[in-house]
Amino acid sequence: MVIGGGIVGLAVARELTGRGIRVTLCEKEDLWGAHQTGHNSQVAHAGVYYAPGSAKARLAAAGNRSIVAYAKEHGVAVNECGKLIVATTPAELPRLNELAQRATANGVPARLIDPAEAREIEPHVACLKALHVTSTASVDFPGICRAMVEELTAAGADLRLSTPVLGIRHSGGRVEVATGAEIIRADRLVNCAGLHADRIAAMAGLRPPVQIVPFRGEYYQLRPGAEHLVRALVYPVPDPALPFLGVHLTKMLDGTVHAGPNAVLALGREGYRWRDVSVRDLADAARYPGLWRLANRYTRTAVDEVARSLSRKRFAASLSRLVPAIETKDIVPAGSGVRAQALRRDGTLVDDFLHVRAQGQVHVLNAPSPAATASLEIARHIADQALED
Repeated sequence: MVIGGGIVGLAVARELTGRGIRVTLCEKEDLWGAHQTGHNSQVAHAGVYYAPGSAKARLAAAGNRSIVAYAKEHGVAVNECGKLIVATTPAELPRLNELAQRATANGVPARLIDPAEAREIEPHVACLKALHVTSTASVDFPGICRAMVEELTAAGADLRLSTPVLGIRHSGGRVEVATGAEIIRADRLVNCAGLHADRIAAMAGLRPPVQIVPFRGEYYQLRPGAEHLVRALVYPVPDPALPFLGVHLTKMLDGTVHAGPNAVLALGREGYRWRDVSVRDLADAARYPGLWRLANRYTRTAVDEVARSLSRKRFAASLSRLVPAIETKDIVPAGSGVRAQALRRDGTLVDDFLHVRAQGQVHVLNAPSPAATASLEIARHIADQALED
């Protein structure tokens, strides 16, 4: 039994089916990839940001190659456009040089370039120096999900949409999963429930070492007539003192240019708008000491992010650091996504992949970016764990 029909859950089901395992996959929504998979910026990351030797670094570099190859093999839209990471202040230059060193250590094709060469790639960009990462790509991740569903259907997997998991118990060495309509019995359980992964783990009898705290990432997009200002992907140099990458510019596969995301605490685990409020989710978050410790650590950052959320002018100003020609009038709202961020009780964000095992169970409690990029690689690892005695 696999719980969760995002790209990671589908990839795990596909991997297990490919090993001859009979799989039932339950997804509570009425379509696949409804949440994090369907609300991201379509970027297949190369593995530049992550510490050499870390799981993220290994999985991202391998995942970039495998997901692009999978997209090509199955006729899914992909654009190997590359991206620029641009340093706009002298203080960012040492961090950009460090990213170049990490790229080399992680086997990622990338090189430092001067402003003139950067403008040959992105004519409207402003920088003191840039890192050109050639293997970064744009991929239709919902299209990847559809291709996996086709494979799973052909292989005889039991795929169930609109099937929420309401209870889990253990009986006679097996796992019994209540969905409301019936009890499904399985030998092994894999939890890939994303925004609700900690609750599924608790339902299965575990005490998760983390709690999922939802952060909403809000996007704008360049209006028609301003889209020529960005050709591919333009990213800032990330600040290591902050937990997120910062707003960036992304040419989508349909030709639109998305800008963002910022990061604000969502008012529900599926809180895609300010008015999407879940009393249960807010109460769970308010009771969790880790959230208050995190807020205390990043108070100024949180205030800045909320202010940018409420002000189109502030949002545009962040973008104009990268592309000075962008003005407030050039951006229009373009929806949002919600990130399932695992948070420890001490207030630290879980920055790497995290899964917890119990007898006959694997619970994926944190699958942060680059999870979509690395989904095929994550699936191999999780399948290995699930099938161990």
